[in-house]
Amino acid sequence: MAQDFCNAEDGQKDQSVGYIFRRKSPWLPNKVMTVILTTTNHSRDIAGLKYVYPVLSRRAGGLSIGINFNTNNACNWRCIYCQVPDLKVGAAPDLDFQLLEDELRFFFDDVLNGDFYRRFQVDEDKRVIKDIAISGNGEPTSLREFDKAVALIGEVAAEVGVFPKSNFVLITNGSLVHRSSVQRGLKKLKEYGGEVWFKVDSATKEGRALINNAGQSCRLSVENLLLSAKLCPTKLQTCLLDYDEQGLSLREKSAFLDLLKGIKAKGCVLRCVMLYTIARPSLQPESERLERMSVEMLQAFADEIRLLGFDVLVSD
Repeated sequence: MAQDFCNAEDGQKDQSVGYIFRRKSPWLPNKVMTVILTTTNHSRDIAGLKYVYPVLSRRAGGLSIGINFNTNNACNWRCIYCQVPDLKVGAAPDLDFQLLEDELRFFFDDVLNGDFYRRFQVDEDKRVIKDIAISGNGEPTSLREFDKAVALIGEVAAEVGVFPKSNFVLITNGSLVHRSSVQRGLKKLKEYGGEVWFKVDSATKEGRALINNAGQSCRLSVENLLLSAKLCPTKLQTCLLDYDEQGLSLREKSAFLDLLKGIKAKGCVLRCVMLYTIARPSLQPESERLERMSVEMLQAFADEIRLLGFDVLVSD
């Protein structure tokens, strides 16, 4: 059962900061943290919670409520543009489901009924929950009971009225979609009107090794992409970056376009292809060798993809 908030009988309110909670659970913060929420601050600790964190999303255009299963900063890939500190190879640890439910209920109440937007100085036109995004500090589908976690988030969000008004998003590298627990999770995600944002940054063996440090072949990644699109509405997300001033090579571009042609020929339906570039400094060793891809390059590549019959969204 979720922890209750303080009221006149059993707690008090700190007028300068936020709420002080009844100490039924040791994890509850004594005070709601106050900082300025910006599109460049994606700190997982910004709200003082373990699993839940707010993001002012430039792509979503409002408040995105992030869910971080990988509290150990572990991932099965190591993308060179990743902003996770002390990233290590591994999987998400076991989840405390009661704690996740408590944090969800607390945070939803703070946003929907409290003064969250005022404390975090969110502009009026951004004061809307655009989505709940399962993302965090590693590959979220590596969670052992991933399907159970998706179901819990959906149930609580629907109960408090966040769903179906807001979207439900899974941001994933797609490498584990072949697992049965992940497939059950995608089906549950679809039940709540959600969608998958499936990462494909490169369609060449060399590019995937360089950008993602991924051991999975492009062929297996495509198989998982096709499976994802069958189980749940899926968007393809691609980060384009300039590594050592090489830009987007003709080989990389051609391979990516061939991948899209191939999945289209197999009947794969994508909601869209999302192209974006790095917005914040990487915390990986390659950081100094990375630059943003120009808007002109993003738009030009988007036009080529549109010629194949795909909708494309560009975010710089």
